Amino acid sequence: MARPGQRRNGARRTAPRNQRRVRDGDVIAELARAVREVEAAVQRGRVTPAVRTQFQAIALLMREEHARARAGEGSDARRTEQLKRLDGIATILARTAVRDSGLLALLSEDAVVSDAARSLTREMLRAVGIEPAPEELPPAEPAAVPAVPERRVVPQSVVSRQLANPFLAPDFSSAPQRPVRPRRLAGWELLGPLLSSFERAGAGAPACMPLPAPSDRFTPMGSELMPHQGRLVAAAAAGHRTFLLADEPGLGKTAQALLAAEAADAYPLLVVVPNVVKTNWAREAGRWTPHRSATVVQGNGDTIDGFADIVVVNYEVLDRHVGWLGEFGFRGMVVDEAHFIKNKSSQRSQHVLELSDRIRFRTARPLLMALTGTPLINDIDDFRAIWQFLGWIDETKPLGELMEALEDTGLTPADPGFYAAARTCVIDLGIVRRRKVDVAADIPARRIADLPVELDGPAGRSIRAAERELARRMVARYETVLAHRSSDAVVEGIDHDVVRRVARAELKDATAGEAGENVFSMMRRIGRAKAGLAADYAAQLARSAGKVVFFAKHVDVMDAAEELFARQGVRFSSIRGDQTPTSRQKNIDAFVNDPDVAVAVCSLTAAGVGLNLQVASNIVLAELSWTDAEQTQAIDRSHRIGQTEPVTAWRIIAAQTIDARIAELIDSKAGLAARALDGSDDEVSSSADVQLQALVALLTDALSASPQPAAGSPVGH
Repeated sequence: MARPGQRRNGARRTAPRNQRRVRDGDVIAELARAVREVEAAVQRGRVTPAVRTQFQAIALLMREEHARARAGEGSDARRTEQLKRLDGIATILARTAVRDSGLLALLSEDAVVSDAARSLTREMLRAVGIEPAPEELPPAEPAAVPAVPERRVVPQSVVSRQLANPFLAPDFSSAPQRPVRPRRLAGWELLGPLLSSFERAGAGAPACMPLPAPSDRFTPMGSELMPHQGRLVAAAAAGHRTFLLADEPGLGKTAQALLAAEAADAYPLLVVVPNVVKTNWAREAGRWTPHRSATVVQGNGDTIDGFADIVVVNYEVLDRHVGWLGEFGFRGMVVDEAHFIKNKSSQRSQHVLELSDRIRFRTARPLLMALTGTPLINDIDDFRAIWQFLGWIDETKPLGELMEALEDTGLTPADPGFYAAARTCVIDLGIVRRRKVDVAADIPARRIADLPVELDGPAGRSIRAAERELARRMVARYETVLAHRSSDAVVEGIDHDVVRRVARAELKDATAGEAGENVFSMMRRIGRAKAGLAADYAAQLARSAGKVVFFAKHVDVMDAAEELFARQGVRFSSIRGDQTPTSRQKNIDAFVNDPDVAVAVCSLTAAGVGLNLQVASNIVLAELSWTDAEQTQAIDRSHRIGQTEPVTAWRIIAAQTIDARIAELIDSKAGLAARALDGSDDEVSSSADVQLQALVALLTDALSASPQPAAGSPVGH
């Protein structure tokens, strides 16, 4: 074996590190070959642990070679050529990483370097005739540094809750310990076979635990569960406490989770969600569990209710709240879009697992639910983190009920029947998977699901300020009209006739382009602010449920969405009004026929008619139409003859803005249009009616929020 720093080809000694030109070329060529292997594997959808190890080893060696090339001696031209080749490898790495969040995390400077990756870097060096010197080996990863205490917060409301009443102290009773019995499977490696049992499952193998007859016992008055939803709630009422709820999007996982918590009396309940659905969870809690108080953690949590039954927090701020959340005494925990935690080295995954451990340690039989629309067989290794969250496994072995169930099979991984039996053991622990096509009789053939989102940051503040300015301008015009009318025309309170006149004048000015901030510019700004959130949700749908149609009104909203899809590695087709017929049809065909094209980004006006996009059953409406007819035409691109699945249109609505008011008006006009088509004398409304009534509502709200002058009194003085 060659000594460190010596080549195997017989050369007596290499040049100093910064002069190893032959080595540099050899290593870069080896990196180029390896990165193409990884890229091809990821494109085939096979992101196995071995692929991740190879990916990280390439990243480590690339950084080392990049630093050596920059510091190396020799001509500038040679150094430039080396850096150019390394940049090409880096580009392929980045392009590959955006297809899988687990790979993306490995590019982070603070990513944990596995022993396997360090070993592979040495093998790659030896493959090109280099015996790595000890100082050349990638440094060992330092011990994990705990979260910096200064970043964590404890909201004052939580402190008040802890001090208010000793009877509010959490139940820290431990779960009863199972009697120890001889382990027939002791010494067997079981996690690999358990995961493999899902990959080996043949067509028609069950993917859902047995569920009891549906129950509506916990459904509030005025609401109705679909039968498939009621079955899961009945399972929770019967005592089941862990669920991997993997229903396809649109089948009501949120309602099932909330009512399962009610059936299990799992309060206080912690709900961890992506930011884009945080507001929707609070709204759904008010609908399905109206007698339970819910609070949403924003930022440092200054506005939360420490006495709430349901605490909703998004992944992005979990790091600063994990301390007090672990001491809160939760008896249940729901993780929405649970595939977000599949990379166990990520901070959010570690925080979720930490909270799950603390809840299980302190609470007897807590309710734990992981919600994800991702199909069960994707990269099955991703389920390690989810199973660990649910308490089915730890880092190395099955736990508790799962281990008991495996023992009861009487089989070992050496037995042919082990894999089918092991898969059943896992499913019976709480895997619930239903597809739209499986429960088509339960759900409408076409439905609209509103997804309210909060517009945070400067864009949200600017929009709310502009909305207030628009309201102030109309209030000033309203007061001017009152000041100049005769005394015998005075109306007690708000004069709704004047309100409509002012709104018409404002709409006329806006249409003529004479007004400043108006209803049209407001909606466009709101559309731009929602673009990233809407596109992110569409990307989640595409990963979990297949093809998605994304509709927007404005070109800049489409542009922003397409930029996000490109960054996330989501392939898309763009269908716009300015395309030639040939280009347009080419993009339509790509979405319909290419399984890798996941999203069609469509102009609401240009693509809302004349297209057949029934290959998708999920639609994202990033911007609102002015009429229900325009909205319906867009949905009907997928909801048409030949569609085999119920169609769900996800309408993204900016909460607490004029956007929400317009959504309500469109829905009310839809009912009016339906009555008109059925023979009513009512007139079908136009888009101008919605615009006018939105301004009427905005002005009425502003006048209601301020004291009105007494009848006959002067105004504005």
